Formats: sequence, structure tokens, C-alpha cells
Amino acid sequence: MTRLTSRIRHLLGTFSGKENGNLSLESALIFPMLVWSITLTYTYFDGFLESSANLKAAYTVSDLISREGEDAITDTYAESMYLLFNRMVTNNSPLKMRLSAIQYIAADQDAGTEERYRVEWSTACGFNGNWTNDNLDPLIDRLPEMADLDTLIIVETSKDYVPLLNTGWLTRDHTFNNFIFTRPRFVPMVKGPDSTHFC
Repeated sequence: MTRLTSRIRHLLGTFSGKENGNLSLESALIFPMLVWSITLTYTYFDGFLESSANLKAAYTVSDLISREGEDAITDTYAESMYLLFNRMVTNNSPLKMRLSAIQYIAADQDAGTEERYRVEWSTACGFNGNWTNDNLDPLIDRLPEMADLDTLIIVETSKDYVPLLNTGWLTRDHTFNNFIFTRPRFVPMVKGPDSTHFC
């Protein structure tokens, strides 16, 4: 029995003293983690880059509309804003865009009217519906303080993020939603298209 124990101790001692092959073993263990961290870092960086591009494109569309005159927004103009947005971002997923103009009417105690918001026009591409005076309540909480008879141009966009590297570590339900509001710059109200869908 002691001979067997001493033999096992001797084998374990020689095995622990050998150091050849450590580099290959460590490389085999570390390499998958290195690839994983590089692809995940690149995917997250690409996601933040795409999010920033989506936000800049939404601000650009909002700014361009705010600089127009009274009768400038047509279906063709709205469609050109849609195409401009898609060219400014590199992601090829479908885009949803809704353009609206909303006016605030302050309360008038003499006339006995309460404050209210009125949808001047709303047109969309990809969204299920448009804003109307009847369904405006969810939007009111997101609007800033406004002066009486002031108007806001609202640009809403929604675009799914498709990662450049399909790593499988990220879920596929990342959507960039933007809600941008801007006052018209040169006229009190930018008139919009008559149609409810421009594409």
C-alpha cells in the first residue's frame, strides 16, 4: 500500500513540475473569450453609432421642415424627407416616420374655454395611424410648455437596429425611437399635406 501511495505521489510530483504546453493551453482557453469581447465591443460601438446617426437624421428632418414657408409640405416633400433620413443612416431596416403639426390654444376664462391642443396636420409612413384631436392625449405629456397659438412641428421616427455582426448574443428587438419637436422659424404655421400617408 505504501508503495502504491509513494508511486502516486511521485507521478503527481513529476506532472506538476512539467511546464511545457502551458502556452498552447492558455491560448486555447483565452482565444474564444478574446473573439467574444472584440465582436461584442464592435457590435455595441456600432449600435451607439447607429443610434447617434438616427437622432441626427431626425433633427435634420425636423430642422428642414421648420425652415419652410406656409404651403411647403406636400406628399412629395414628406417622401423626400423619408428618403433623406434613410440615406443619413447606414442601417437598411425599414423606417417608420410620422410628421405632424400641433397648435396650443390657451384657456380663456372670459370665453369659458379650457386649454387644448389641436392637430393641424399629420401624415405618416409605416406607423399604424396619425395623430388626431381625438387620440392626442398620450402625446400631450411629451410636449413642452407652449405659448397661446404656438405651433410645434413633431417628427417621430422608429427604426429597428440590425447588428453588423450577427453575434447571437444580442436580442433582435432593438429599436431606435426618436421624438423631435421644433417651432416653425419663419411663419406661424407650416401647412402640411392633405393625405394621411405619404408613401
